[in-house]
Amino acid sequence: MGAMSGPYVIRGSVSLPEAELMWRFSRSSGPGGQHVNTSDSQVELRFDLAATESLPEVWKERALQRLENRLVGGVLSVRASEHRSQWRNRETALVRLASLLAEATAPPPRPRRKTRIPRGINERRLREKKQRGETKRGRSSRDW
Repeated sequence: MGAMSGPYVIRGSVSLPEAELMWRFSRSSGPGGQHVNTSDSQVELRFDLAATESLPEVWKERALQRLENRLVGGVLSVRASEHRSQWRNRETALVRLASLLAEATAPPPRPRRKTRIPRGINERRLREKKQRGETKRGRSSRDW
């Protein structure tokens, strides 16, 4: 088994240190034949978000706030059991954790600036509405 693909980058120069990741392996449910009873292929990856020093303080606050309903005692946990191989499940769990943290630490979107609809566009819309109404009214007249 080779080494994991280094520290997992969240965004920019910020990455998850291997030392702060807690791994737990267990038997996976579902199909897998005789293989399923012998291998601990399900992976649970835990990351102590509340105690970490690897994230900038602003990011940490943001992530704690946005992920509060997913945290148990400040710890974020991700589970993966899709693949038969523990190795691939580890990769999947890492990718999930990194993308969760990337999403949770992203800066809030810029507030929307109100813009007015140009008068010409509004007038054209009203003109077209009027035209449409005329067309429809012309269909219903029964003076023939």
